[in-house]
Amino acid sequence: QVQLVESGGGLVQAGGSLRLSCAASGSFFSINAMGWYRQAPGKQRELVASITSAGITNYADSVKSRFTISRDNAKNTVYLQMNSLEPEDTAVYYCNAQIYYTRTYSRNGWGQGTQVTVSS
Repeated sequence: QVQLVESGGGLVQAGGSLRLSCAASGSFFSINAMGWYRQAPGKQRELVASITSAGITNYADSVKSRFTISRDNAKNTVYLQMNSLEPEDTAVYYCNAQIYYTRTYSRNGWGQGTQVTVSS
């Protein structure tokens, strides 16, 4: 069983910054895409940013130019640097990863979520 453990959430004022981390641990063959999703109260979970194992990134329009996703493949860790935070960024942020247990068998994994609260 692979675990995705997130850290780095918290309370910050508008305009501030936070850095989220998510580390994968356990037994697996490899990890392909990793990403961050968020879910605000009363809203659906949405993709914030994703990154492939080759480093190709994708961002939601609402966070482009403010957030940066990166990963350290040697540490099986993905990061989300969040700058110029806005109250609308308040949500529970979830780490996601496509985990390969063999060369051909994969499953989608989720972290437990970390709360990000941006005060105005």
